[in-house]
Amino acid sequence: MGTQLSAELERRYANVRAAMAANDLDALIVSGSEYSGFEGAVTYLSGFQIVHRYAYVVVPSDGEPCIVFPTEARYVGEHGTSEIEQVFHARPGEEIADRARAARWRRIGVFGLDYIMTVRDYRALDGLELVPFDVEFDIARAVKSEAELESVRESVRINERGFEVFLGAYAPGKTAAEVMAAAEEWFVAEGCGRLTMNMVLTGTDAFAGPEFKIARREEVLGEFLLPSLEVAGPGMHWVEVSRAIAAPNATLSKDTERMVDAYLEYFEAARTVMRPGASCHDVHRAVSAGFSERGYHLGHVTGHSIGMTMIEFPKIGDGVETELAENMVFSMHPHAIAASGQDCLYMQDTWLVTAERGVPLANLPMQVFRAAG
Repeated sequence: MGTQLSAELERRYANVRAAMAANDLDALIVSGSEYSGFEGAVTYLSGFQIVHRYAYVVVPSDGEPCIVFPTEARYVGEHGTSEIEQVFHARPGEEIADRARAARWRRIGVFGLDYIMTVRDYRALDGLELVPFDVEFDIARAVKSEAELESVRESVRINERGFEVFLGAYAPGKTAAEVMAAAEEWFVAEGCGRLTMNMVLTGTDAFAGPEFKIARREEVLGEFLLPSLEVAGPGMHWVEVSRAIAAPNATLSKDTERMVDAYLEYFEAARTVMRPGASCHDVHRAVSAGFSERGYHLGHVTGHSIGMTMIEFPKIGDGVETELAENMVFSMHPHAIAASGQDCLYMQDTWLVTAERGVPLANLPMQVFRAAG
C-alpha cells in the first residue's frame, strides 16, 4: 500500500482484505452515514469521523483505497484526519462506478447495502455485481487490537462513571430528562461528543415495562427504572454499561425479583462460556437458560459484537454459529420480559473474550442499585 498508514490502519486493511479474498471480491465499498448512526465503519478504515452527511471508503483488492464524499461534505469534518485519499463528487455513486468499470472489477462487496447506502448512489452502480458484505466486514473487525482495547476501556470508564452520576442524580419525583441530563453532561465533558444513545425503561413503582424511551421532561420517575446507557469515548468505540435502580424502600414485583436471580445466573454463565471456540449460539443458550427456565422471554437481542458501530455482527443468538475468538468485545443485555408483557429487567455490560473466559470490563456488581435515602 503506497500511502503511508499507521500500523493500526495497516492491520485493519490486512484483516479486511483477507475477508475480501475469502469471498472472491475485487473491491469493497464501506458505507458510512451520520444520518443513521453508522459513521464508525468509515472512521475504522480512514481515521475520518463524519460530522455531517455521508461517505464511502472504496477498498480495491489490489491498489490504493480512497474515501468518496458528496461535494457538499467538503467542510463537515476534520478532513486532515483522513489517512487515505479523499475524493469529492456531486454523486459519489457515479465516481465509484467509473472507478469500478475502469478497473474492470467483477464482484464488489458492499457494507451498508441495506441500511446505509443512499438510493441515488445505489442506482449509479446499476449493472455491477454487488455482494452484501455486512456480516463478513464486521467479523473481520471483531477481534480488537491492543490499541482498540485501550479505547474500549476508556469508553467503559466513562460509561461506568456516567451510570454512577445518573444514580446520584435520581430520586422519585424528578423527571427522566433532568436525571439523564446530569449523565449526559458527564459524557460530553469526557469527550463523547454526540456519540451517546441513552434511554430509560420505566413503569410503575414495582416494575419497569419493556419499552425503550427517550428521557422526557414530561415523565416523572417513580421508585424503579432501568437506564439504558450507550456511549463512545474519544476513540469512538461504543460500550454499554448500566444497572437497574430503585428507591431506598421500593418493593419490587415478584417477577422483577425472579429476573434478578436469572441475571445473576447469566452473569456467572457468561464468565465461563464466553471463551474462544464457543459459538454465539452456545453462548446465547447458556446465558438465557435462567430466563427461559423461569418462563421469561427475551425481547431485544441478547448480545452482539460492539466496536466503532454500536451493533455489529456476530450477534449472540439462536443459530449463530460464528465462534468467539480472543479479544472480541461483546455488549450483553438480556431483555427479560414476563409473560404478562409488563415486568421487564434490562441491564448492560461490555465483555471481553480472553484466552480462558469472559471478563466484564466494568466493575459494577450485578444487582439492583438502591438510591441514597
